Amino acid sequence: MKTLTRLTLTTALAATMALPALAEIRTRTITVSNGVAESHPVGNGVAAMRECIVEKTAGAWTVNAFWSSALGDDLTATQALRSGTQEMVITSSSPLVGIEPALGVFDLPFLFSNSQEADAILDGDFGAFMDEKLEAAGLVNLAYWENGFRNLTNSVRPIQRLEDFDGMRVRVMQNNIFLDTFQALGTNATPMAFGEVFTALETRAIDAQENPYVTIDTSKFYEVQGYLSATQHAYTPFLALFSGPIFNTYSETEQQILRDCAAVGRDEQRRVSRELSDVSLANVQQAGMQFNEISPEEMDRIRAAVEGVYATHAESIGIDVIDRMQAELNALRGN
Repeated sequence: MKTLTRLTLTTALAATMALPALAEIRTRTITVSNGVAESHPVGNGVAAMRECIVEKTAGAWTVNAFWSSALGDDLTATQALRSGTQEMVITSSSPLVGIEPALGVFDLPFLFSNSQEADAILDGDFGAFMDEKLEAAGLVNLAYWENGFRNLTNSVRPIQRLEDFDGMRVRVMQNNIFLDTFQALGTNATPMAFGEVFTALETRAIDAQENPYVTIDTSKFYEVQGYLSATQHAYTPFLALFSGPIFNTYSETEQQILRDCAAVGRDEQRRVSRELSDVSLANVQQAGMQFNEISPEEMDRIRAAVEGVYATHAESIGIDVIDRMQAELNALRGN
């Protein structure tokens, strides 16, 4: 009888302890927007994040995802987060430098050598340092997802040497670092929202664009572009951003669910992205794109042509930000 009483009390105590956590999870609907197609690895990440959220909230939360800029471009969506009219966006860091200039550090040309280096920086102290800056702008970065190394496609000629960039009309993201980088290479760089790129290429309003292989594939740029060159000129991450004003209305339990599940989505999205990168490269070649790599000697010339971009944007990004990034990269590389 005493044993039964103890078991009953223990069960009751456990149930009582669980009640506060359950009570802190309200019924919610989370709207997530993105500029890429659902077939992009971000779609896999969102699916994994949604499954995690449904499990941790016992179905109390609904995650509605919108693709291909259906709710507006990434900058528009991010502003909606800041005003508290939308919950979440998964966006490249590059369109957001007008909101937080320090994000421009990720746009500097030839910053990372490989994806492992990028992961270590983004998931470590430097990533947390950038998160604090975003919070001051009304944005909560739940996790860094992968956009990947960017490469150039065009409808004019293969890029085999520095001079091949001359006069090419290249769409760049809406920030001055990409603009200056491609102007330094001799192109006629044109800032443009991602959702407008396919039509601009199709109508020949522009000649070229630059993105990772997976985005080139899933966006079907092979339908309007003939050449793909492995420039690997930048690695820009995706950020899984949540509205600061809305996040602050959530309980600590709910906030932790968001962070945990965004990390689950990150891991799945990165895994799929890296597996699909080679597949996407093969896909676009099979679809008719001519692919070429660039010799080490010409890559050295290309890197030299854009070295001045670091100095030009040091003040706007923050000299302390660039110095911190370079110090952490040097430590990773054993320099």
